[in-house]
Amino acid sequence: MIRMECKGDWLQWNVPPAWDNRTLAEVIEQELAFPLSFFQQLAKQGGILVQQKRRNIHTVLKAGDRVRFRIFEKEPYGLTPEPLPLEVLFEDEHLLVAAKPAGMAVHPTSPDMHGTLAHAIAYYYQTQGLMRRVRLVNRLDRDTTGACLVAKHHLAHVLLDQQLRERAIQRRYVAYVEGNVANDRGTIDLPIGRDRHHPTRRRVSRSPHAKPAITHYDVLARYRSLHGEVTKLRLQLETGRTHQIRVHLSHLGHPIVGDTLYGARRVPFPRQALHNERLAFAHPLTKEWIDIAVPYPSDLLQLEHSLQEADQTPPSNDRPKKAH
Repeated sequence: MIRMECKGDWLQWNVPPAWDNRTLAEVIEQELAFPLSFFQQLAKQGGILVQQKRRNIHTVLKAGDRVRFRIFEKEPYGLTPEPLPLEVLFEDEHLLVAAKPAGMAVHPTSPDMHGTLAHAIAYYYQTQGLMRRVRLVNRLDRDTTGACLVAKHHLAHVLLDQQLRERAIQRRYVAYVEGNVANDRGTIDLPIGRDRHHPTRRRVSRSPHAKPAITHYDVLARYRSLHGEVTKLRLQLETGRTHQIRVHLSHLGHPIVGDTLYGARRVPFPRQALHNERLAFAHPLTKEWIDIAVPYPSDLLQLEHSLQEADQTPPSNDRPKKAH
C-alpha cells in the first residue's frame, strides 16, 4: 500500500513507477480498492488534483505525480455537542473507536433526545478543533457495553460500511446466561424477525420477512450460584441483526442474565450481562489490521467475581452442535 499523507483538507500521495501511464480510475479501483462512484462525485466538486490541477478520474497518471483528494472538509456535527465522558480506545485521522458504557444510547432516536454516545463524540471533536459529522459504523443496544466504530470522514464511512456489509468486521462478545449450556460450542443459525406483539422485541421467525442470523458460541465457564446455574459464553457474530445474541440465546432457553425483555428472571443484575470484548477490522485507508480489546466494565467484573466464588464446573469436550 502506498503512503498517504494528510494535509489540511487533503489526502495526498505520489504515483509510484509501477502505476505510470495508468488512469486514475484504474488505480482507484484496482490498486487502492476504493469505490469509483465516490471519486466521480469528488471530481465534480473539484476535489481531485493532480500536480495541483483539477482533474477527473480519466486522467492518465505519470510516475511521481502528486495526487490529492479533498476528504477532510469541515461539516456540521449533525447534533449538539454535549460535555459527556468519552473513553477513546483507538484514534487516527480517519477513524475513532470509543467504549460505550451501559445505559447510554448510541445515537438519538428523536430530535429532543440527549446524552447519547454521538453527543459525546461531537463534543470530543469540538475539543479537538474538528468539525466533522458523527458517522457511526456499528451499533450496540443501550445496555450492552463495548466498542463503537466511528468514521471521521465520508470516504472512511463508505469503506467501513462496505466491510460491515461483507461481514469483514469481527465482533466478539461475552455473555453470562441463565442455566447450564450443554454443549461446549455450537452455531445458532436461526432467522430473526419482528415480534408482532411487542414494539421493540425481536423473535426467531420463519416468516418470509425474517432475516438470516448466525451466532457462534463457546463455553468459557459454568458456575453454580445461589440463584441457579450460570454459563459464561464467548460469541462471534456472523450477521448483525437487531438483538441477535439476545434473541438466539433466549430461544435456546438460556436468556442473558438481567435481560428481562427476553425472559431472564433468576439472577439479579440491572441490565443484560452482554459485553463486546473485541473489535477487529482492516483499516479503511492503510489496510492495516486493527484489533481492539475492550476492558470489562466494573459491573461485569463484580458479577464475574461473585460467580467465581461459587463452585465452577469446567467445560466437557462435547462436539459442536448446530441449533435449528
